[in-house]
Amino acid sequence: MTVGVPGSEVVLETSRLLLRPWRVAEAVVQRELWTERDPRVPPHRRIDADGHPTIAELEESIRTNQLWSIGLLAIERKASRDVIGYCGLVDSGRGAAGEPELAFELLRRVWCQGYATEASLAVLEWARSSGYDRLWATVWDWNTASRRVLAKVGFTETERKEVDAVHGTTLFTMRQL
Repeated sequence: MTVGVPGSEVVLETSRLLLRPWRVAEAVVQRELWTERDPRVPPHRRIDADGHPTIAELEESIRTNQLWSIGLLAIERKASRDVIGYCGLVDSGRGAAGEPELAFELLRRVWCQGYATEASLAVLEWARSSGYDRLWATVWDWNTASRRVLAKVGFTETERKEVDAVHGTTLFTMRQL
């Protein structure tokens, strides 16, 4: 894995992937991620009855450097040059101060090909080289695929949980770097 020049925008590279800031034209990929989300995901993270967020709203969020474009890097396959999801670090406010959360989401058509694991390992290496000691990740108890990815990259489930009778239980995992 290689990392971009310090002080520049973050670009991570693996054998198959580039992780880099989002481009405005890729709002369509973000919209597709929103439309594919499991119905158990809370409504504020799915397309609402009025069709929000729209592609135009997602484009604006990229333009104004909101979370999608700075904390969560686009995952681009080097061979086909297509964006397939995101991976990165966010300050969710759920972990201890100075301990961000690893987050990833990929389009369904690329599931089970090792991309989430590969991207997560690149982000973990970047986090370690940036001076972080520990990272968090949260995952729904019913999301077995993401739980497997987190286990593969060294996260362990803690005793902490947030139970939601409608959407399921959120499990808290952590990893020392």
